[in-house]
Amino acid sequence: MRHFGYIPPAAREGLFFQEPCDFSAASPASLLSVALGATLYSPATRPTLAGDVLKQAARGVVSMVLCLEDSIDDAEVVDAEANLVRQFAELAERDATGAGLPLLFVRVREPGQITDLVDRLGTSVRMLSGFVLPKFTEERGTLFLEALAEAEAACGQRLFAMPVLESPELLHLETRGEVLQGIARSVDKYRDRVLALRLGVTDFCSAYGLRRAPDMTAYDVQIVGSVIADVVNVLGRADGTGFTITGPVWEYFRRQERMFKPQLRRSPFLEGSAEELRTALIEHDLDGLLREIELDRANGLLGKTCIHPSHVAPVHALSVVSHEEFTDAQDILRPERGGGGVLRSAYTNKMNEVKPHRAWAERTLRRAEVFGVASEDVGFVDLLAAGLTK
Repeated sequence: MRHFGYIPPAAREGLFFQEPCDFSAASPASLLSVALGATLYSPATRPTLAGDVLKQAARGVVSMVLCLEDSIDDAEVVDAEANLVRQFAELAERDATGAGLPLLFVRVREPGQITDLVDRLGTSVRMLSGFVLPKFTEERGTLFLEALAEAEAACGQRLFAMPVLESPELLHLETRGEVLQGIARSVDKYRDRVLALRLGVTDFCSAYGLRRAPDMTAYDVQIVGSVIADVVNVLGRADGTGFTITGPVWEYFRRQERMFKPQLRRSPFLEGSAEELRTALIEHDLDGLLREIELDRANGLLGKTCIHPSHVAPVHALSVVSHEEFTDAQDILRPERGGGGVLRSAYTNKMNEVKPHRAWAERTLRRAEVFGVASEDVGFVDLLAAGLTK
């Protein structure tokens, strides 16, 4: 799979200075953690789950979470587990190699579900990339990670963990530091199995009876923004000890097809169409999402939890590295710059300081490998329009 692979080759050639790379479930974890992009959640109760997975894959989704936790009623868990087993068997029949599937994760409630589900999945476990571990703390998380290691040994397949940081103890100021240090110890011990850390901002808001409006980002809710900052501070460092931390869920949506269709009747490269699409985004409650994605990246987060397919294209379009960013990153990392120094950017609009900007440049080139580099005259709206006109 590859990001934007559904766009015809001729169109991709016009959009990208450097096209996104190919990757698969067997790719190195360091690449997959960057490639997650917009991770789309779906309740495990859906009777058409296998078909939904294949449909979303064709639309550009590269990672999905099939949820047995908060998205379903407590009374539905047993039936949802049985449905998952059936749906994975159907996926194995419809796509024998799994090459056409997104990375698939199951969000469980308890550690025992991990070993039980892996056993029940049988040979179709080859379609599974791992598990999402809710309300992760050191004590609770260690049990999940031990169960994951046991299941991995039993099935002989690499399985990743994506812990969700959402417990009240992490939110509360008096316990936050201790809880963060405990989480750091547990994920470091199982570093080879932890693909990314996810933020449960809805649970954070719930602890104080809050809910952000569609014109506000998670960062505008200061109690939430402070937790995100502390999580990145402890767990997202660029010194080799950090992990990929993904952006929080955006709760608001409208029907994508009806929302954009009038704006996409012309080529996105014709005069006026980009501004029309930009206006449509603002008018249909996605302006908040776009601002939050930008703030995610500015605050050290990569990728995003999504609960609606209409959020996927904006997340991926804003993940593409601009030609200007790419040029700066390449200049900073040139071998002859190893001794440091300051240079004027090729776009002659900023200072690039080699040593302080090195970690940013390395992270930018990793994102460029996975999401590609836009052509010099191509912007976010062009990339978004190209994806939505599929």
